[in-house]
Formats: sequence, C-alpha cells, structure tokens
Amino acid sequence: MENQSRDLARLHEEIRACTRCPLHRTRTQAVCGEGNRRARLMLIAQAPGEREDREGRMFIGPSGKIFEELLESAGICREDVYLTNLLKCRLPKNRRPRQDEIRACSAYLKREILLVEPEILVPLGFYAARQVLKLFGVPAPQGREAFKDFYGRLFLAPGVKIFPLPHPSCILHNPTHKPGVLEKYRRLRTLWGNESV
Repeated sequence: MENQSRDLARLHEEIRACTRCPLHRTRTQAVCGEGNRRARLMLIAQAPGEREDREGRMFIGPSGKIFEELLESAGICREDVYLTNLLKCRLPKNRRPRQDEIRACSAYLKREILLVEPEILVPLGFYAARQVLKLFGVPAPQGREAFKDFYGRLFLAPGVKIFPLPHPSCILHNPTHKPGVLEKYRRLRTLWGNESV
C-alpha cells in the first residue's frame, strides 16, 4: 500500500509537469485521479471541465452534481471509487479531443489502472470508452452513434471487466436522456450486488 501511494504520487507529479501535447499551454493545471486507491471500481471520464481545471478536482462542475446523483442511484459512494480522466488537461472550449492528445495521455491512464488494480473499469462517454476498450483489445465501433449500444454492457478483458456508461454531461445537453442514463447506471448495482464497491 505504501509503495502504491508513493508510485501514484510520483505519477501525479509527472502528470502535473506534462508537456506531451499542446494542451499544457492552455490548462490552468492538470487534473490527477482521486479517490479510493484500493477501489474495486475505477470511473474514467473524458477530460476536466472549466471548474475542474481551475480547482484541480474531479467532477465538481455542473456534470459533478449529475454524477453524484447517478452514483447514488447505483448505490455507490464517491469515497469508495477511484476517479480519473482519459485526458488530464482541459480541452479549450470543451472541444472534442484529438487522437494525438489521447495518445499523449494514454500512458498515464495505463499506469493508473496498473497501480489502482480495479476489478472493473467504467469509462464514461464515447472517447473514454473507445480508448479503454482499445487499451484492452476489445473491438469497438469507431462512430459515436454505433457506440450507443455499448453503454451499459459488460465486456470481459484480461484481468478486468469493462462497463462503459454515458457521460453525465449528456443529461445537461439533453435532459430527456436522464431516464435511460439512470437505468444504465443502476446496472452497476446489479453487477456488483450488495458488495461494497
């Protein structure tokens, strides 16, 4: 546990000093993963938003309120999970990530996964889900529309389960999605039963 904490702290230092892609020029700060370092469940979002970039914490902006509600609907406490982002720096004007940016951050994500050793990965949204599935050799469609069928499905990969879910921000963009998104998040409870996540 002590080695893991030290290794995660070292990784976070590297992330904060990263200049692998141009996003380091426009960020306030890189946002590192946070939460239970022995979590069975790791949630992976796309990238920090404006408030996260400013304050250096995960899910504290508008999506954060929805995220808390979605976790609660699944019977999961935020303190019991590990949260991280695919990209550690804010995307200017919240634009879509480019492949070079995803590649630049993928090594950090791989190391986080190895250090935390979760039993299940929950990538949130298209870009995070596509990249996590790719990291573990699970075939996934490239288009956003075709990908919608992958949300709420369990994929088995070597040493880990992958359970992609929609990003909470989709409810901000279209509140009519909320019932379907809630139902998919509640599947986490079914997946894990009454065990502590």
